[in-house]
Amino acid sequence: MTKKATNNDQFSKYIKWFWMTIFGGILFIILLFLLASFGAFGTLPTFEELESPERNTASEVISIDGKTLGKYAYENRTPVKYKDISENLVNALIATEDERFYDHSGIDFRSSIRAVVMLGSEGGGSTITQQLAKLLFHGEGSRNIVERILQKVMEYVIAVRLERQYTKQEILTMYLNKYDFLNLAVGIRSASRIYFGKEPIELSVKESAMLVGMLKNASFYNPLRFEERVKNRRNTVLGQMYKNDFISKAERDSLQSTPLSLNVNRESHSDGTATYFREYLREYMRTWIKNNPKPDGTEYNLHRDGLKIFVTIDSRMQKYAEEAMQEHMANLQRVFYKEQKRNKTAPFYDLDESQVANTMEQAMKRSNRWIRMNKNGASESEIKASFKEKTSMSVFSYKGDIDTIMSPYDSIKYYKHILRSGLLSIEPQTGHVKAWVGGVNYKHFQFDAVKQQKRQVGSTFKPFVYAAAINQLKLSPCYKLPNTPYTVLKEKYHMPEDWTPQNSDNKYGGELTLKQALAGSVNVITAKLIDMVHPKTVVNFANSVGIESEIPEVPSIALGSVDLSLYEMVGAYATFANKGLRIEPMVLMRIEDKNGMILEQFMPNSKEAISEESAYVITNLLEGVTESGSGIRLRTKGASYADDMVTGYPYGFTNPIAGKTGTTQNQSDGWFMGIVPNLATGVWVGGEDRAVHFAGLSKGQGATMALPIWGIYYKKLYADPTLNVSKGAFERPEVLTIETDCRKGTVDENNPDLKLDEDPEF
Repeated sequence: MTKKATNNDQFSKYIKWFWMTIFGGILFIILLFLLASFGAFGTLPTFEELESPERNTASEVISIDGKTLGKYAYENRTPVKYKDISENLVNALIATEDERFYDHSGIDFRSSIRAVVMLGSEGGGSTITQQLAKLLFHGEGSRNIVERILQKVMEYVIAVRLERQYTKQEILTMYLNKYDFLNLAVGIRSASRIYFGKEPIELSVKESAMLVGMLKNASFYNPLRFEERVKNRRNTVLGQMYKNDFISKAERDSLQSTPLSLNVNRESHSDGTATYFREYLREYMRTWIKNNPKPDGTEYNLHRDGLKIFVTIDSRMQKYAEEAMQEHMANLQRVFYKEQKRNKTAPFYDLDESQVANTMEQAMKRSNRWIRMNKNGASESEIKASFKEKTSMSVFSYKGDIDTIMSPYDSIKYYKHILRSGLLSIEPQTGHVKAWVGGVNYKHFQFDAVKQQKRQVGSTFKPFVYAAAINQLKLSPCYKLPNTPYTVLKEKYHMPEDWTPQNSDNKYGGELTLKQALAGSVNVITAKLIDMVHPKTVVNFANSVGIESEIPEVPSIALGSVDLSLYEMVGAYATFANKGLRIEPMVLMRIEDKNGMILEQFMPNSKEAISEESAYVITNLLEGVTESGSGIRLRTKGASYADDMVTGYPYGFTNPIAGKTGTTQNQSDGWFMGIVPNLATGVWVGGEDRAVHFAGLSKGQGATMALPIWGIYYKKLYADPTLNVSKGAFERPEVLTIETDCRKGTVDENNPDLKLDEDPEF
């Protein structure tokens, strides 16, 4: 055999092995894909899973004006449709992540060559469809090369299936809905709302570019931590958009020089708007879910099943209410701090050292630290010692949270200084709760002052006494009673001793009309009225207008000695504005499943509590409070705050307002209830403990502590042209037999037969 023949045979052998390697590799790849499609390397999604790949969808709380108030979620994700996504976002995504997206069927082979070279690194040339497959069905890539190859093969198989099952628009939408943009922003809608405070359809070019830039690696490009890095990445995306003819060179250059312009709106449960209301609603929904199973008998999952909960809260009114509370309470707290510098037992008044120590110990025992350590077997002395050890913590202030070093004991005492507040607004004609503010900061103060809390209501209870008398005896606002000390005899009500209340200003003499007496919150006349109609009549009346708490049938309730909730009080006052028709407050409109099917529609419950005539007369009486009584500050022009001033807003209201202030013993609680024809609002302000209060009445009365929040709130409401809060008069009944104009006739003419020394039936 010649040398030439030998070389030819050797060459032929190489050629043979070359083609065998090529075809073998092709067969191996085909086999690899076949095995992957049969699930040999892991379970592939079923047809049903491909049909419904979205899981863990947040349930959404939607206001009556169509805004999302918050969500309940394992993942803060609310899917959107393609039509709800900005074209800017779509263009940025395609330009940056998959330029040939509309030309391939799930796999871009040109990019796949690059993927082989970059195997194991982020990116690697995956198409948007492959990235969706990765997000939906196996998450992060493995660091092991063999495992990563197998994952890549599975991505290819799933991507092809996705392309067969969905349109290009649906794939884009699913990808954006699924991606985790960090900071509780799962999906494009959450990301748009959290980073820019807007819906995805509203995203500008530069906002879209920033969010698309995060798709490369959200942790590395976190805008809340690495602003400059994120800006550079955004500019890269803008460059890609220019390269693909989505924006001009001038637009690119102009936008690249701009800041990120974030408008951060966090959406954790302790952040955002209506936080106290959302927590109340969460508890309500837990009960609703138990009582309303799915068709298959299983329970809905509030955090995963994407329920849509439509509520009566108006997002605009809620926003104004929260702003009003923050504005006034920040100033009130400043003045309170200033006064406390002179208080040796601060923040407590009227307590000696032993009482202070006992109050603080009770507070420690209610804390999570005490409960946790006690559960773990620590002794009481060990637990108390731990409260004296200083540690790093973040505490509340009206200028933002403060990072400090403080002992848990001192932090409890610090928080005792902070005054609390609550506000509730109800539309009388529908019972719709329009605004619910349970406190100044849910993160730090989670006790809800609207519904959870009951405090003494003071003089805000007096209208129920007057109303009971008007309803039963047909008294006129012009009816006069002597402003002289009055004693309720113990024998009449089986009391241990006689009851002789005093006026808060200790001034007596002459006669006052009922309108004057209520405007001046005169105690002796209120005591006379409850004695005229009997406490049981007043209790029955209060129950009829919505007070559900137990009220003792004793005369002292006339001055507000009873503990009631803000929720009860506002609901009751709303009855006066609604012509005596009691409509139970409601917060829910309807509940839908994630597909829009209505699961329950809610209707108001109503009943006639008092006559239309009596209701009108009561509102007429209450108007006197803001015309000449303790609520007259609403009529004044006001002034700017001074160092020691608590209130000084230029309210200047001229429209009819029916209202009542309330102040309890030692100024522990300040109240203001104010109603206009189509909105009733109540405000409470006080310390966590009753021993935390202002030293004197000038700063501690309801007209100073609570009324300003109402005034600021309504100024904001009236300034918003999209709202229709009434400035008109309360509607006068067609037939009115009780005289309300005190310039006409006399008291004797209105009530010629009434004898004040008799005990009327009840």
